[in-house]
Amino acid sequence: MSSSQLGGRLAFHDALDFVELGPAHGRTANEGSTKRYMSVRPAWITGADLPFDRKDYGPGRPVPFNGTATYGGHVYAQSGLVAAKCFEESQARSDEDAPKKQYGIHTVHGYFAEAGAADRPFIYEVQVLATNAGFHNLIVTVRQPTRPSTDLSRGVFPLEDSRLPLGPVCFTALVSFRPAGVSQAKLQEEPAQKRFHDILSSRPPPAWDPVPLSDIDSVNAQLPTPEVGTFPGLHMHKVDMREYNKGKPLHERRELLLYRLLAPLPQSAGSSMHIMCHAFEADRNSLFMLGNHAGFGFDFGRAASLSYSFVVHVNPEDAVMKYGEDEWWIQEVCFPRLEAGRGIVMSKLWSPAGVHIATEYQDGIIRRQWREGERQGKL
Repeated sequence: MSSSQLGGRLAFHDALDFVELGPAHGRTANEGSTKRYMSVRPAWITGADLPFDRKDYGPGRPVPFNGTATYGGHVYAQSGLVAAKCFEESQARSDEDAPKKQYGIHTVHGYFAEAGAADRPFIYEVQVLATNAGFHNLIVTVRQPTRPSTDLSRGVFPLEDSRLPLGPVCFTALVSFRPAGVSQAKLQEEPAQKRFHDILSSRPPPAWDPVPLSDIDSVNAQLPTPEVGTFPGLHMHKVDMREYNKGKPLHERRELLLYRLLAPLPQSAGSSMHIMCHAFEADRNSLFMLGNHAGFGFDFGRAASLSYSFVVHVNPEDAVMKYGEDEWWIQEVCFPRLEAGRGIVMSKLWSPAGVHIATEYQDGIIRRQWREGERQGKL
């Protein structure tokens, strides 16, 4: 499907497309085992769809954040995708006569150091850290050029951008791979579909409002109607949990996001692309929602991811998303902790059949605006 058929939005595999690069300047193809990749398209910007003028962005303004940083889920998910590409190539070079195991991404532990810029590509370097018969670990280091793209007139980054001087590391990820295994037991809590049945059954998934463009109470209050926006890859709707959450302490509150593929992923896509699509989705508005529940929604100061972990609990194929109007997955979000200017967002991802396929655990800065005389330190 083209972007025109998707209402101007990009399918996941198009939005997160990348190309392999040659060795870094001064290296030969045989030096070390580092693989290099470059993102093809600009990352989606959080707040880019809001109908405000740029002068309205910033602390104390209608949009209380700068609105220029790229969506953190982009560099996170793309790091997993390039690691999967590197891993698949290394497996293909191994003993070709040996039976091939079905591997998939097992965990991604990511660390954010700098905000991403949409006017230049991400440059990825991937190295194998450790490998054995059942557990493979790779490290991904990400940088961006110190200046904007040489030419973005076609909406894609030219290869020349890969030769621009690079800035500091903006993101690092540790990615592990496990083969499919035989389950001796399958134990999980009652699925979200059953625990929240009364709420979920009150209307069909598409009847819930689209996930807010930027889920901050003060911003939402200024928007006349909910809009879908240009968020790539997925249809997403937010269940109204206000009545359920009323009077509950922070750790008992829940948010439910319903999602399905915007367009089918390529048939050639392995399970790791599906897994990273789940991880891409799970970052949507995460810290903003925590800020609302903490009482910062009309006094918003700052939100920034520090670390993000994604753990897959099932065999790779069990995380694959079918494409269809009834193929709705559920992200169940909770907020276990808030202190020292940081908060935790934890999500359980449930398949349409009620299987808990993965858990997301994110730590990030979340603050309201400082009040006179209260600021004593800086994180």
